[in-house]
Amino acid sequence: MSAAPLVGYSSSGSEDEAEAAVTEQTSPGSGGHCRGQSPLPNERFPVPDSVLNMFPGTEEGPEDDSAKHGGRVRTFPHERGNWVTHVYVPYEAREEFPDLLDMLLPQAQAYVPRLVKMEAFHLSLSQSVVLRHHWILPFVQALKDRMASFERFLFTANQVKIYTNQEKTRTFVGLEVTSGYAQFLDLVSEVDRVMEEFDLTTFYQDPSFHISLAWCVGDACLQLEGQCLQELQEIVDEFEDSEMLLRVQAMQVRCKSGNKFFSMPLNQVPGET
Repeated sequence: MSAAPLVGYSSSGSEDEAEAAVTEQTSPGSGGHCRGQSPLPNERFPVPDSVLNMFPGTEEGPEDDSAKHGGRVRTFPHERGNWVTHVYVPYEAREEFPDLLDMLLPQAQAYVPRLVKMEAFHLSLSQSVVLRHHWILPFVQALKDRMASFERFLFTANQVKIYTNQEKTRTFVGLEVTSGYAQFLDLVSEVDRVMEEFDLTTFYQDPSFHISLAWCVGDACLQLEGQCLQELQEIVDEFEDSEMLLRVQAMQVRCKSGNKFFSMPLNQVPGET
């Protein structure tokens, strides 16, 4: 079994760790691209060296030290005025969910000790894309308009699966959605329309909707698949009331752009209390 490509992450971190101020770039193999702002050429007087030396590193931007980010390598270098943006469904875990994680993580760490637990849980509806700052509010409003007709729905994520990001610089242990897939596809379809309006990269073909539980730097697929994967699935299947525990309601869609969060609650189902 080969690892599935990760859905919706850049190599800079999870949704919570996405960085602001990044350079626009084309996503490999996606067929989409980000819209750049090309300033008109104009004639300028050269800046004296004495002035330039007062601001070292200004042209290149901040140095990217992966040691400060748990060894992660950013997909997007910093650039002022650009914001990493990600659309997702927050995972509203039930009370016993941490108990299940406390069983899964040590088992996986027996094969890959460097695995660490995710700080927050979600299901991606978009890739990480880049927005200019002045696009953020129009982009969010377009999302809200598209999400306005959607109702809350139940879904189950109970199939253990191993994922990597596109660059294979990070590996994830996740729970894949096994029911509610059609509703997630409908959401992605509308998110993709907004992406197209802003000339941004749309989501993956045939996506694997999932919750990432733990991650590590590097490609650890060989260690985690096979025997380890089978043991992790047995833990999930044998966990008390796992069928109910892992059946969760999607309550809202959320957009994170830089350090800004925008929530789009889904409509209450008629008759729901």
